[in-house]
Amino acid sequence: MKSKDQRIFLEALDELEREKGIIKEELLEAVETALLAAYKKNYGEKDNADITINRNTGEVKVFSRRTVVETVTKPEEEISLEDARSLKKRSNLGDVMDVEINAEGFKRNAIQNAKQIVVQKVRECEKKNIFNKFKQIEKMIVAATVRKTDEKGNLYIDINGLEAIVPAKELSEADRFRQGDRIRVYVGTVEESTKYTKSFLSRKAEELLRGLLELEIPEIEDGIIEIKNIAREAGSRTKVAVYSEDPNLDVKGACIGKNGMRIQSIIDELQGEKIDIVLWDEDMTTFVKNALNPAEVISVDIIENEEER
Repeated sequence: MKSKDQRIFLEALDELEREKGIIKEELLEAVETALLAAYKKNYGEKDNADITINRNTGEVKVFSRRTVVETVTKPEEEISLEDARSLKKRSNLGDVMDVEINAEGFKRNAIQNAKQIVVQKVRECEKKNIFNKFKQIEKMIVAATVRKTDEKGNLYIDINGLEAIVPAKELSEADRFRQGDRIRVYVGTVEESTKYTKSFLSRKAEELLRGLLELEIPEIEDGIIEIKNIAREAGSRTKVAVYSEDPNLDVKGACIGKNGMRIQSIIDELQGEKIDIVLWDEDMTTFVKNALNPAEVISVDIIENEEER
């Protein structure tokens, strides 16, 4: 590389590190490895070579590992004691040393090879970074910004700089959004494929509602109130069975909040989906009555198994 090209090359790597978060040292190591493979292919596998790129100047140097001998019989593997001491005064017979070799023709083409290597490495790193970022939010509720909805009803969103799609089948019937709307989404399993990151995103999953309840109701997040079960018809109506060991706690009141503020916040996020808080009871008759409240329950028959039907 010419000195100007070397400087531009290093500056480009600095910019990639700033803008894309791709570590400069990883790119340089990848370039060195690829250049070495190309050099060995062109000049023979037997040449015990190494290639380094100066981190400050960008200069490419090619080295060959040689053994110091009295008389050279294998020029590609050996160096005479006299020549060795001209490079390193304290060299002795049997020493192994890296000797810079003349490879100007190869080094002139190194910049073009390096550019291609960097482009490929950037793609690999970007793919890995996207996967890692999604993996960090796996099984979590995240905030997102709506970008658009396509003709099939799929919702395109931005999660802190990550582009993602909520499939139409994972949206509730009540979900209607405009560009720029802020919403919450459940991120399920995240997998890495050969081409891209595969992630399960949903507004329909029970986990979204469970996560919202934990976010809005401290007693649930702290474990004072336990969610026993959720029966959800996404976009329509949901019943949440809750329980607490604390006999002095108004469980429903804590979930609903003062003036209904806690539960209303969740209802708004779910686009008006109705949410009923039901007191769970180990006695099934009592629990059924609680679930059907405010309807008047005259009697409850519990069918334990199919044979009793």
